[in-house]
Amino acid sequence: MKGKADPLNSIKNRLNGLAISFLALALLSRSCIAESKVQVAELSPTAEKAINRGLEFLDRNQNNDGSWESNHKVANTALGLMAFMVKGYFPGRPPYSAKLSKAVEYLIEASESGDGYMGKSMYEHGLATLALSEVWGMSDRQELRNVLKKAVDVILRSQNKEGGWRYNPRPESADISVTVMQVVALASAKEAGILVPDKVIDNALKYVKSLQNQFQGGFGYTNRGDPGFARSAAGVMSLLMAGERDTRAVKAGLYYLRKSDESNFSQTGHYYYGHYYAIQAMYQAGERHYNEWYPKIRDALLLKQESDGGWSGGPGGKAYSTSMSILILGVPYRFLPIYQR
Repeated sequence: MKGKADPLNSIKNRLNGLAISFLALALLSRSCIAESKVQVAELSPTAEKAINRGLEFLDRNQNNDGSWESNHKVANTALGLMAFMVKGYFPGRPPYSAKLSKAVEYLIEASESGDGYMGKSMYEHGLATLALSEVWGMSDRQELRNVLKKAVDVILRSQNKEGGWRYNPRPESADISVTVMQVVALASAKEAGILVPDKVIDNALKYVKSLQNQFQGGFGYTNRGDPGFARSAAGVMSLLMAGERDTRAVKAGLYYLRKSDESNFSQTGHYYYGHYYAIQAMYQAGERHYNEWYPKIRDALLLKQESDGGWSGGPGGKAYSTSMSILILGVPYRFLPIYQR
């Protein structure tokens, strides 16, 4: 049973534990992989101002019930929560304490009304599970444990025989996008103390690797067909997060991403989703990859920010695009929840 530790001490201890060593991955080489501490690029004053303006936009546009947007409310609420968390703002801590607590309550109510299932798709459910896992890991709200156990149970029951997931909470078909979201959610829940069988993660990773194009290194959507930037970023990130840092699959995937067209930084399919995973993959891959990638996506996002502080263009509305942009820009804080462990 999780003890009721002082939340401020928990945050302090977690911050101290974030400065960890990463493995620097050599692209498609046979050389040994040397351990290297990532030297995070400094957060420029311009980027920090953009993040603060983005958070102010989210603060102003939160619904009265604690959610964001009118469509995909569960997914947008989960992302909104994590956007504040990337800078160290958590429910129960000022200056956004009350509003973030309302967002948590909205997700808890979604769980209760859906008998553990949150949202209208497994993608939404995975994001909500991730957000609540991170809140639980930084708080002493005991009721969150039962919510998380139910959420994880939904994911476990929905894994198909190939090891993947699709949009409905049933073990039927699968695709890489929904699958990676469940892998991330399960990893976060496991870190927070919820039981997740290793076999479930192992089977999911086998499915992800089965979608990798062996010639190009990128990942397909439901097969090894023509790979795309966004799904390849998701695939590489899931493998790195599971500890496969020096495997051929990871090296080939990183090579594919780093050799992709420079125009992807300004415009590409599933833009925010793709770069949300790509920057995390580069950060975990090592200093060389990250320091080459981050300034490009940072500068591109700064140009896209609108006068009201938000970003547009994502499928989930302006709250979605804004939350994703903050999560991408906020990597130098070294406080992204699951991805910085």
